[in-house]
This record gives sequence, structure tokens and C-alpha cells, in this order.
Amino acid sequence: MAELDIAEVFYASGSLRYRYSRYLAADGSRWIRHGPFVAYREDGTLASEGTYEHGVEHGVWKDFHPNGQLAALGNYDHGTEAENWAYWDADGRLEA
Repeated sequence: MAELDIAEVFYASGSLRYRYSRYLAADGSRWIRHGPFVAYREDGTLASEGTYEHGVEHGVWKDFHPNGQLAALGNYDHGTEAENWAYWDADGRLEA
């Protein structure tokens, strides 16, 4: 596998939107996400975090409400949602 590169994508305001690791495809045609991925809202709060494996979501993923409370927690298995996901409201109460 090629060497990993850290990518950062910004909002027009200059705030960080995404930070993730990636590598260049063997043919040089595109970047492939691989490793940690973090998304932020424009105000800088954490929106979601997870991991990519060769371009697809894999492993534990978390989404967060704007107030920082956990909004969703689940797993991906090579790009497919796996197991039961759990969801919480902005006050931290588990949703049915």
C-alpha cells in the first residue's frame, strides 16, 4: 500500500470541515480514504468520527449532536451497516 497522506478540507469560512488519512491509488487516478476520519461542524464542534478501510467505512462510527452528546453509535463492515445501531436524543436519552 502507498504511503498515507493526511487530508484537511475547510469550510469557506476557514474552519476545518474534514480531517482524514488517505493514499493515492496505484494508477494515480484518485485518493482513497484509509484510516481515521473526523468531520466537524463549521463552529468547530465534532460531528462524526470513524475509520475507512481502503475507501469504505469499516469499524466503529459515532455521530454527535451539536451540543456534544452522542447521537449515533454503530459499526460498519466494509461499507455496510452492521449490527444494531443505537441513537440518542440531544439530551442523552436512548431512542427506541
